[in-house]
Amino acid sequence: MDGQMADTTKEEVDGVNEVDDTSEFDVDATKGLKNGGEPMESLVKEKSLGVFKTFRRSLILLGPKTQKDKRSENTDDQSSNSPLQPPHSQNSADETTGTLARRTLSFRQSLRLGPKKYKQEPLKPVTEAMTLSEEQTEVTNTVLELRDTYTLPEIPSMPLSVMEINRMIEKEHLEEAYVNLLSLRLELQREHKALDQEDYPIELVNKEKDLILLYGTLRNKMFAIVHNSSDVNTLNKEQLVYVATIILEEEKRQGEPGAMQGWMEAWRDAVLNVVRDTLKKVPLDSSEQNTSWLAVHLGLLGKAVVEDLGKVKTELLSSYPPEFNVFETYVSCHHEAVGEHLKRLLEKVTELKDYYALLDFIIHHYPSEKIMGSSSLLPELKEDQRALPLDKDFLNQIKDKYCARLQADMKTSLNRIIDLENEEMWREKRKPVIDEGICSSHIDMDIWTNIKGHVQGARRIDVNLEQKVVCSCLEELETFPKRFESAFVEWSSSLSNSLLWAEYHISYINSFSALKEHMESYKDTCPIQLELVQEEIDRLTTSLSQAVMENFKTDVKPFLRRQMTRKWFSFDEDFSKLISRIKTLSEQSKYMTPKHKQAFVNEAHFFVVKEYVSQLMKNNYSCKNSKNETASTKMKNQWEELKEIFQDMNSSLDWLHPVGNQLSNIIGCKKSDVICNLQPLVDNYPDIGKGHLSAVLYFRGIIRGREKQTILQRLAELKQRTGNTGNREQALFSEIQATVNTDCLAGTPFSCLSFNVPDS
Repeated sequence: MDGQMADTTKEEVDGVNEVDDTSEFDVDATKGLKNGGEPMESLVKEKSLGVFKTFRRSLILLGPKTQKDKRSENTDDQSSNSPLQPPHSQNSADETTGTLARRTLSFRQSLRLGPKKYKQEPLKPVTEAMTLSEEQTEVTNTVLELRDTYTLPEIPSMPLSVMEINRMIEKEHLEEAYVNLLSLRLELQREHKALDQEDYPIELVNKEKDLILLYGTLRNKMFAIVHNSSDVNTLNKEQLVYVATIILEEEKRQGEPGAMQGWMEAWRDAVLNVVRDTLKKVPLDSSEQNTSWLAVHLGLLGKAVVEDLGKVKTELLSSYPPEFNVFETYVSCHHEAVGEHLKRLLEKVTELKDYYALLDFIIHHYPSEKIMGSSSLLPELKEDQRALPLDKDFLNQIKDKYCARLQADMKTSLNRIIDLENEEMWREKRKPVIDEGICSSHIDMDIWTNIKGHVQGARRIDVNLEQKVVCSCLEELETFPKRFESAFVEWSSSLSNSLLWAEYHISYINSFSALKEHMESYKDTCPIQLELVQEEIDRLTTSLSQAVMENFKTDVKPFLRRQMTRKWFSFDEDFSKLISRIKTLSEQSKYMTPKHKQAFVNEAHFFVVKEYVSQLMKNNYSCKNSKNETASTKMKNQWEELKEIFQDMNSSLDWLHPVGNQLSNIIGCKKSDVICNLQPLVDNYPDIGKGHLSAVLYFRGIIRGREKQTILQRLAELKQRTGNTGNREQALFSEIQATVNTDCLAGTPFSCLSFNVPDS
């Protein structure tokens, strides 16, 4: 009879053995059971031989029996030595079944379910006598009682047919279906024992296949119930008790032949898929529909997580025994599903604000009191379960994408600054703004405010992102000074001689210097990138400053070249123009920051002094007939005027002031007194050379002769006595080239001269 069950089952299941549950995490266990009353095709052909062979191998492990053993086994009780031995006697089973029937009926009545053979009755409205919370408490207590006292019914000695077991599974009569499956396993085991290893009829093969399919169908149905438990409208707490009991029973039987593996793992996978489906239902707009699409979605996502875990806490905990760690499992599944969901969202993100929203959600919002730290989830949710356990590579991936997007946005913003400067200032030729006596532009504040905002936002995420953002901003800022200079020089080339041109230069010198000071606050965060930025800013400000200075030098050189000439004695217009241009520069320098102003004024002062003195070194004119006194007087007057204007400009090169008077003293004194005037000059300017003094003497009118040689000899003695060539920081004459005197008699010894040069 047992040997014929597979054939009988095969015919009976036609038309009734369809299973509607097709869980994505299990193999479809009903592929071999078809509708419509047509004959079932070969189960061996329809299903993978791997599963069947594994099952068969586990049963064969029992090994072939001797004929004596088989006879002895057949005379024993059918389940006396079976690993599926039920724990109770028949009388005990009757008592347990009766008790179970009464408890189940009471439980169903408490849930308003009614007897199993009738459809579920709708819940009655809450009456004044019992509030909703009281009714829920009563239901929960009933479920807890059922969970704590429920045991499986007695395993029947003869299993129902495959068709009947499958129908039980379809109708969710899980406990009856399961004990019949256990009975079928027991029967199959006995049949294996009764056969030789080589004697394996097709009927037994089909029965093994049927058992595997039914187990798969049962598992799918159980996990469909787990899936439906996420919706309170389809939640059946009684069925969850049966599901949990069956899973624990199968976990205990993992070592038995023919047992299906991984029930607890499959249950967790079912829970994970439930959570995944829940998160998929959270509304998600496109960026075209809503610019704040991600922020809105993440808010709804957090709300869904809190609500879902709240249902687990209030509705599901009572149906599972402690071994399941239900709440912890659901929390870990939410973590995993949320992590997967965020990775899919990252693929859609392109904007900086959305990268930021993702990071803020992961690091701050998710573990906060708004989601995983919600009071509604306490005390079941522990402190160490609040954070989303994402791997660092994923977080770093978001941060890297955030910084890359930030750099691109920074470049666009910086280019826009150039465009705005061109549109609002250069094209309109507007004068720069004077703020607190300083000529400036808005560039430094625009850039600094932009970077500061990004850095402060990143700091709210974490210190690591702050450092990445600072470095990214500085890396992009490093290339900006060159782009700005290129655009400005191209536009301003046509205005090089205008006051507006100089004012623009000064305003940008001030603005970029201020920007450099602002960036100094990031020295400890990204020192290398900051140094590169500072070098570029220094290069730009130096270039702008030199452009203004070169413009000044170009303007005044013609006026200076016409000093110390024959025309100079009677013509003052060139010197007046020189003074006027210096005063213009003085007015412009007032709008510089103190640091740049000082360096700028000093450079202008040194240049004017050097060029003025240089005119004496060119041998353009030699005073005759007491003109040296006239020249000395005029030179002193001009020098006083120059000295006064540079003192008004607050030049710090005070050491330059004496040179004019000391040279004019040599020019205006008698030949015999020249030697007396050398000492102060050498003391203040030890870098004066023989060539320089020769040129001064030439202008004085001492071109050759004993007096000249005596004076030059005295210079050599004084320089030797000082023992140095002077302070490099106070080097003047070493910067001036003296014209070599090509007069053939200039170096003639005194003894060879037949005449005396008269003292003029």
